[in-house]
Amino acid sequence: MKRLHYSWFILAITFFSIIVAGIVVSSSGIFIDPFEKEFGWDRSVIALAFAISMFLYGISGPFMAALLNVMGLKKMMIASMATLLTGVILIFIMNQTWQMIIIWGLIIGLGSSLFLTVLSPYVANHWFEKRRGLAVGILTASTATGQLILLPVLAAIIDHYSWRIAIGLIMILSFIMLTIIFLFMKNTPKDIGILPYGLEEEIQESNEGQKENPIVIAFNGLFEAVKAKEFWLLSGSFFICGLSTNGLIGTHFVSYCISFGVPLVTAASFLSLMGVFNLVGTTLSGWLSDRFDNRWLLFWYYGLRGASLVFLPFALTKGSLTMLVIFTVFYGLDWIATVPPTINISRQIFGINKSGIVYGWIFASHQVGAAVAAYGGGLIYKFFNTYTWAFFLAGVFCLLASLFVIIIKKQQASQLSKEEIITI
Repeated sequence: MKRLHYSWFILAITFFSIIVAGIVVSSSGIFIDPFEKEFGWDRSVIALAFAISMFLYGISGPFMAALLNVMGLKKMMIASMATLLTGVILIFIMNQTWQMIIIWGLIIGLGSSLFLTVLSPYVANHWFEKRRGLAVGILTASTATGQLILLPVLAAIIDHYSWRIAIGLIMILSFIMLTIIFLFMKNTPKDIGILPYGLEEEIQESNEGQKENPIVIAFNGLFEAVKAKEFWLLSGSFFICGLSTNGLIGTHFVSYCISFGVPLVTAASFLSLMGVFNLVGTTLSGWLSDRFDNRWLLFWYYGLRGASLVFLPFALTKGSLTMLVIFTVFYGLDWIATVPPTINISRQIFGINKSGIVYGWIFASHQVGAAVAAYGGGLIYKFFNTYTWAFFLAGVFCLLASLFVIIIKKQQASQLSKEEIITI
């Protein structure tokens, strides 16, 4: 019987680590009402803390990519999970808005950054030669898996018991993953005397830049990337991607449903159902990105997402659960499907040697968009007492993103040199 390659164990550890980090971010929407009721805080202030978290974990991405080259995979994952666990524990003692901004906005934002930004392409590039697109798709879909399994559970706990018990569950999961990372995670295949999955002969790894200052590495990558118009087009489209996904849907979808009389657990279950189709759609997108023109994939992903966001207010206004299910399935298939093609295009344009840093900056724009939607959605609700305009505008922006990606020139991945295979 053929032994399972250790790269798949690394993929599994990374997968579950991202689940834990992702559920903290994706569950933020179900805590808005409990925090508002218990502490009497303004909804826009609560949304501000979530927005800061999204912005910080996004803008930290390029520096996390640089630190991975300096510190190694295992140390970075331990440090990040420990930071995330610390933030989750501190939630129990917060009772002021400034405390929430520091704890959820800064500490949790920083702790989740590695897992939700550059970790997926880093692991895929270092541990896989074959099935790299599939590996990225699986890892990208892991946030949806956590949402699928845990979001209804957390909502039910909040509804029947307390938000503190829900946070306690996240704390336990964070501690378990910290222990697993410490015991079983490895930096590279070389550490255990194997080659990346699918690589038949060893090639020389480049150590260039590993001793440099991570801040210098990150900004050097940015200064080189901004010279390419493709960087701006990818960053612009990913800004809209973040605005229309975790920034708006992830933060405000549950509250939007509640405003139309949909119960908390039901609304969270719809968000969870999105996770089911997100898992399918993103994994399929990883498979497709290895076989088809990634620009056209992104064109259709953004266009269809925009149509679904414009459809949502009509579904809620009509009070039709059937229409809401249609939106949930349609949107869920498309939620994070944009990530594998975006990673592929950035790798084709900038090369594997630099794509980790460059993608970190592209993802930073994603989280700036998410932060804008998270806070902006709260402001729109405050002034108009409805989220409808926020969802309609997000749909229009998605149509704009589909135009951004289609004007990117087609790249030839075969032009990459073989020496770039291992390093970022």
